[in-house]
Amino acid sequence: MLMEIKPGMKGSASTLVEREDTAQEVGSGDLLVYATPCMAALMEGAACEAIAEALGDTQTTVGTAMNIEHVSATPVGLEVRAEAEVTAVDGKTITFSVHAFDEAGEIGRGTHKRVLVNSQKFLDKAYSKL
Repeated sequence: MLMEIKPGMKGSASTLVEREDTAQEVGSGDLLVYATPCMAALMEGAACEAIAEALGDTQTTVGTAMNIEHVSATPVGLEVRAEAEVTAVDGKTITFSVHAFDEAGEIGRGTHKRVLVNSQKFLDKAYSKL
C-alpha cells in the first residue's frame, strides 16, 4: 500500500563537486565554483527522494517552480548536500522547502514545487510536439 504524500516528508541528495559541476563548465558564469543550476538540480533530487516511496509504478513528479537563493560559493572538491521537506500538498501540487550545504555550511535555500503526473501520459503529451 502506498503512503500518502504529506507535509513533513523529507529527502536528501549529495554529490562531490567536480569541474563539470562548475559555473564555467555549465555556462552559468565564468568561475570554477559550484554552479547554481547544479545546486537547483540537487535540490530537485532531494525533493524527489522525499516522496519516492509514496509514488505508484505509473506515477512520477515533474518540477514546475523553483525560487532559490545561492548564498555561498563552493569550490571543486567539496561535498554538497541538499535537503527537501514537504511543506504543503494541494491536490497534485507538492511544495517543498529546500536547503543546500557544503562542508562549511549553508550554500542555498528556497522553495520548490512539483506536480504529480502519470509518467506515460506526460511523455505522450510531450512527444506529441514532434
